[in-house]
Amino acid sequence: MLKTQEEIFKNLIQSYGNESFDEYVNNLIKESQDKEYTKNLLASLCGVTVDNNVDYLKSLKYAISNYKEDHKVVNKIKDCSNDCVNENGKTKCELSCPFNAIFHDKKDNEIKINGNLCIDCGLCIDSCEKGCFLDKIEYIPLLNLLKSDKKIIAAVAPAIVGQFGDKANINRLRHAFKKLGFFDMVEVAFFADMLTLKEAVEFNHLVKKKDDLMITSCCCPMWVAMIKKVYSQMIKHVSPSISPMIAAGRVLKTINKDCSVVFIGPCIAKKAEAKDKDLLGDIDFVLTFAELKSIFESLNIDVENLEEDISSEYASKGGRIYARAGGVSIAVKDAVKDMYPKKYELLNSTYANGVRECKEILNKISSGDIDSNFIEGMGCVGGCVGGPKAIISKENGKDYVDEFANNSKIQVPTKSTCMMDILNKIGIESIDDFKNEEKTKIFHRNF
Repeated sequence: MLKTQEEIFKNLIQSYGNESFDEYVNNLIKESQDKEYTKNLLASLCGVTVDNNVDYLKSLKYAISNYKEDHKVVNKIKDCSNDCVNENGKTKCELSCPFNAIFHDKKDNEIKINGNLCIDCGLCIDSCEKGCFLDKIEYIPLLNLLKSDKKIIAAVAPAIVGQFGDKANINRLRHAFKKLGFFDMVEVAFFADMLTLKEAVEFNHLVKKKDDLMITSCCCPMWVAMIKKVYSQMIKHVSPSISPMIAAGRVLKTINKDCSVVFIGPCIAKKAEAKDKDLLGDIDFVLTFAELKSIFESLNIDVENLEEDISSEYASKGGRIYARAGGVSIAVKDAVKDMYPKKYELLNSTYANGVRECKEILNKISSGDIDSNFIEGMGCVGGCVGGPKAIISKENGKDYVDEFANNSKIQVPTKSTCMMDILNKIGIESIDDFKNEEKTKIFHRNF
């Protein structure tokens, strides 16, 4: 049996493509010393849930062919010995969970996940050295779609620059996605630009004087979940906006009828966000950078040595720096300065990155001990470039993002003619229309 989950995933991709999938799965289970764990592992690597007590292979293939997106993302796939407990009796996975969703059930001496508290952030996965937790990888079900005639669009997170090598620029990445079978690849930074305009309007609406407050809901599902589940009294201050990922899905599906949209980013929690009841159907699949790396390697796609598939410049500096901590604040400040010069003088922003800082800043807001009026939160240290499924370090990721953003031909989305062309297609005819709730309904979310 192969030793690593990554190796098994790569082999599943190859066997699914060359029609040796049945043989590979059967042999893997047959050779396994822990068949229950192997079945759970295979199901997660194939992005599905399977009943291990029936015809496993038949059920696995049926689940893949009839993929349903409304499932739990992070699951415990094998029992553990609990031998990593600290002096307070807490395991590493319990300590890693910001929402106390992992607990020790003393009845059967097992570590379990409370589904009502879990937000599928995946922090427990990295904390467990024995691989007891795993998120579902949705590529195998996606393969069936990529082989069809349907238009599949890859929407890549701004943090993707530099992840696959110094020469793997945005144009070579577009070529790589087309080699995988995608119709096209777009930068989610462009849709972040749209949210920047909306957040600037929200700031103008919510902050009338220095002591007013706005908490941005852009980007991070961990930040949003923290507010909803732990600091619910703060919801009244949260801007009613979707994330750039969801905006990408909604806009692309509005102007490309019957297309499917696949988001690619550094975050497991984005898989869960796409499955939120009020957002279901906006994004069809979510892959992580780490998963994409395995996919490229298994299919022998060397991004750095591909020819560039060049597109016109459409994303701004502001949208591209959403990838790192403080980026949303900078982008919104620049937009407010351009749209509401007098209100700009009132804007005092601050940001938190990492679970500890996010909790600290929310506690300060609760106690009234904060003088900022625009609050940004990112669940990962460094922002999205520090996501659990990023390939390079957060420091290198920030450097790549900053360089790419600073070289953007468009600095502020209010100056983008391409932006207005696309907005016109969804019924927004001017920047002023962002003040119209009905016209910007596509970007709204009710918390």
